[in-house]
Amino acid sequence: MTQATPIQLPADWRDFYALTKPRVMSLVIFTGLCGLLAAPGVIHPVLGFTAILCIALGAGGAAALNQWWEADLDAGMKRTAARPLPAGRLNRTDARDFGIVLSAASVVVMGLGVNWLSAGILALSIVYYAVVYTIWLKPRTPQNIVIGGGAGAFPPLIGWVSVTGEITLMPVLLFAIIFMWTPPHFWALALFVQSDYAKVGIPMMPVVKGERSTRRQIMVYAVLLLPVAVSPWLIGGTGAVYGVAALALSLAFCALSLPVALRQSGQDDKMKPEKRLFGFSILYLFALFAVLVVDRVLANHGLIG
Repeated sequence: MTQATPIQLPADWRDFYALTKPRVMSLVIFTGLCGLLAAPGVIHPVLGFTAILCIALGAGGAAALNQWWEADLDAGMKRTAARPLPAGRLNRTDARDFGIVLSAASVVVMGLGVNWLSAGILALSIVYYAVVYTIWLKPRTPQNIVIGGGAGAFPPLIGWVSVTGEITLMPVLLFAIIFMWTPPHFWALALFVQSDYAKVGIPMMPVVKGERSTRRQIMVYAVLLLPVAVSPWLIGGTGAVYGVAALALSLAFCALSLPVALRQSGQDDKMKPEKRLFGFSILYLFALFAVLVVDRVLANHGLIG
C-alpha cells in the first residue's frame, strides 16, 4: 500500500504578520500618527485613518522585503533564527510577493486617498529601507545605521504632509529627531548582540570599529540629539510644554548614555547599562512624540501660547 503524500498546508496568517515586524511597526505607526495630529490644519478622520493605515502597510511591506532578502543571514543569528523564513514556515517567494503587494498598495492608496506628496515620501521610505539600507548599506559599511536611519525617520514627516500637503521646517525637524536618535538606540542593542552580527559578517559598528569607538559615538549622538529634539520649541513650532519635556528627556538620555560610554570592555558582562539605554531609548521616542501632540492640543485650546 502506497503511503499518501502529505499535503503542505498554507502558511499561518501569524507568519505573514510576523514579516511586518509588529514591534517596529508600532513605533512607526505612533510617530506617524503624532506627526499627523501635531500638524496645523484639519484632516477628515477617514482620510487620517487612511494615511496611518498606508504608513503601516508601507512599513510592513518594507519589513517583509527586508526579511526576504536577509533570510539566510537571519538563519545564522540567534536573535532572528525563529523568524518565519529561517524557521521554514514560509517560502521566500511568498514573502517577497507579500512585501511587494503591501508596499505598492500603500503608495497607491495614499496617493489616491490623501495626496501624492505624502505618497511619494512613503514610496521613498520603502525604497530607502528595502533597497538602500537592506541591500546596499547594511552589508557594506559600519555607518549603515547612521545613513540608513532615515528609513525610520519618515513616518512623522509623512503624517504631517498628509494634513498640510507641503514640507516645512517642522516636519523636517521631526525627521531629524528620529534620524539622530537611531544610532545610539541601535548601537546600544548592537553592543549586546554583536556576536550575532559578527557570526554572519554584518559590519555593525561594534564588530568593525570595536566597543570603545561605538560607546564614544553613542555618547556623541546622544549629546547631538539634545539640541535637535529641543529645536521645534526654539523655532516657535511648539510651546513650552514640549520644550521642557524634550529637554528633560534628552538630558536623561545623555545621563544613561554616559555609563555606556565609560564602561570598559569585559566589565559587567550582563550589559546592564546598554540594555537600560536601549529600553529607555524606546520610551524616549514614545514620550517625546506624545508630548508633541499634547502640546498641540493645549495650544489649539488656547491653554498655552
